[in-house]
Amino acid sequence: MVRPTQLLHSQREPAPVRAAATVLLLRDTPEGIEVLMTRRSASASFAPGAYVFPGGRIDEGDTTARAIATRRRTQSRVQLTQAIAAVRESFEELGVLLAHHADGRPVSAEEVAAMDRSTASTTVAFADQCAQRGLQLSTDRIFTFAHWITDRDLPKRFDVPFLVAKMPEGQTPTADETEQFEPCWVRPADALERHAAGSFFMIFPTVRTLERMVAYPTVDAVLDACAHRAAGEGPLWTSCPRAGWLAGKEARYMEHESPFGELAMVSPDGQIVHPLDWQSEHAVPLLKNVQRLTAPNPSAMTGPGTNSYIVGDADSGYIVIDPGPNDFDHIGRLWRATQGDIRMIVCTHSHADHSPGALPLQKLCKTQPPILGLASAPTARSTARFTPDRVLQDGERLVLTAPAISDTGETRVPAHTLRAIHTPGHAANHLCLLLEEDGLLFSGDHILNGSTTVVDPPDGNMDAYLASLDKLDAACAKGGVGFILPAHGYVIGEARAAIAQLKAHRLKREAKIEAVMRQLPNGTPEEWLPLAYDDVPERMWPVAARSLAAHVERIRQAAKP
Repeated sequence: MVRPTQLLHSQREPAPVRAAATVLLLRDTPEGIEVLMTRRSASASFAPGAYVFPGGRIDEGDTTARAIATRRRTQSRVQLTQAIAAVRESFEELGVLLAHHADGRPVSAEEVAAMDRSTASTTVAFADQCAQRGLQLSTDRIFTFAHWITDRDLPKRFDVPFLVAKMPEGQTPTADETEQFEPCWVRPADALERHAAGSFFMIFPTVRTLERMVAYPTVDAVLDACAHRAAGEGPLWTSCPRAGWLAGKEARYMEHESPFGELAMVSPDGQIVHPLDWQSEHAVPLLKNVQRLTAPNPSAMTGPGTNSYIVGDADSGYIVIDPGPNDFDHIGRLWRATQGDIRMIVCTHSHADHSPGALPLQKLCKTQPPILGLASAPTARSTARFTPDRVLQDGERLVLTAPAISDTGETRVPAHTLRAIHTPGHAANHLCLLLEEDGLLFSGDHILNGSTTVVDPPDGNMDAYLASLDKLDAACAKGGVGFILPAHGYVIGEARAAIAQLKAHRLKREAKIEAVMRQLPNGTPEEWLPLAYDDVPERMWPVAARSLAAHVERIRQAAKP
C-alpha cells in the first residue's frame, strides 16, 4: 500500500453517495432495440441538459411499496427496492407505469392517465394510488443491467443500478415538464452517433451503457443476459470511473481501461490533476518518490515507448530502473531529473530498449553508480548482450537512506527499498523489483499494460514465464502490492487480479493452440498461427509466431512420457 506521505496530492474525502435507481425502458423495432430517453432540465443540479433514462433517488418509503410489488425468487430485497424506485420515478417523470392487475391484466393507458402524477411526490402517495386500483408493480420483470457509482471528483454522487425492462404495451411517455423534457425513442447506436456529433449530450455512464447495449439484437436478449448471468442475479458490470487530463480535456475511464490503475495510484481520492498524454520531454511524477520518463522509441513492440523509472528523492538520492535505449536526449533527461545524484542503475533485462542506456548514463554521473542486473544468457540475441557491474541476487535488497533526527542526533535510515525478484520467461535474465515501503512492483517486460509480452525461444521460455507469474503473485500477496509499474504503458491497478487475468489469458491461448495442433496434427507452426491467433490483427502475426513457438515447445514437453 502506498504510503500517504508519498502521495502527490492532499488526501480528501469524496462526497458521500446517495442511493438511486434508473431504468432503461426498451422496445423492439424492425431496425433493432430502441430505448426511451428524456432530456433533463437545464437548471438541474446534476447533469443539466443531458439526455438520460428516467430515474432518481431511492426514498426510505420505497420499502413500503413491497406489499404490492411482485418478486422473482432470485431477486434480493435490495434489488426489489431499487426496482420499486425505478417504477415510481418512471411514473412521476414520464407517466409510464410498470404495473399489472392481480389477475395479470396489463394496466391500460386510460388507467395510468387517471392517476395523479402531481401528488406522487412521496412513495406513500404513489403506492396508495396503485393499491386503491388493485394494481401490483411489475418489479419481477425488471432486471439489473449495470451498476454505476458516480466518479469521486464530483460534488454530487449516486450509487445507481441501471435497470432494464420492456416498455408496457399501449402506454405513451409524457414528460413532467419540470425535471424531464422531450421524451424520445432512440436506437443506442444512433444516440451514440448524435452524441459524438455534439447534438445529443449524454454523461459518461449513459454513453458506456449504450455502448454495451448496441451488442443486443432484441429486448429479450438483453433481459436473458441479465436473468442468466453466470454469477447469478446482479449487474453485468460495476464501475466507479476515474478521470485525468488527455489532450487538454477531462477524460474518464472504467476499471478495465488502461489508464484507470494509474489514476487510482496518483489520485486515489479522485481529483482530476494527472496528465495522461504520452511524451518524452520531461519526467512525469507518479508519487513523491517515483517518476516515469518515457523514451522516444514508440512502436508496435514498445507501445508509447520504454518507461524508465526514477525511484527516490533529493534526500536519499535516486535509483534508475531501465535507462532504456542509448538515446542521447533521453539519457540527458534522466540525468537532469535526478540532478545527477544517481546511486544505482538497474536493468530488468538485456533487451535493446532497456539496457543500452545504462553505460552512457553511468558515465554522466560523477560518482559512477554501479549498473546492476543479470547478465544475458548464451541464448540471448546478439542485440541483447548485457553484463552488469554486479549481479543482483534473487531477493537482494537495494536501499536508499535519508537523514532522520533522533535523540542521538542526525542519522540515516532506510527510505526506499527495492527487492529484486528473478523472473525468467520473457528473457532468461529478466528480473522485477518490488518497492517494499509502498507496495509497488516494477515489472519490466514481464507484465505490460495493454498487451501481452512476447516469449521468444530460446531465450524466452513459457514454462519459466508462467512460473514467474506465480512467483510474482506470491510476492504481491506477501508484500501487499497494489500496483504494477510496467516498462510499457500506464500503471496497472489491482496487481494480483491483473496477474491472475494474464495467466488465464496465456493458458486460454495455449489451449487454443493445442486444439489447433490436434486439428492439424501434421501441420506446421505457419499453418497453426492463423487459426490459433485469428483474434489478433494479421499485422501482429509475425510477433505472435514467437509466442506460439514457446507454447508449442511447452505443449510438446508436457506430452513427453
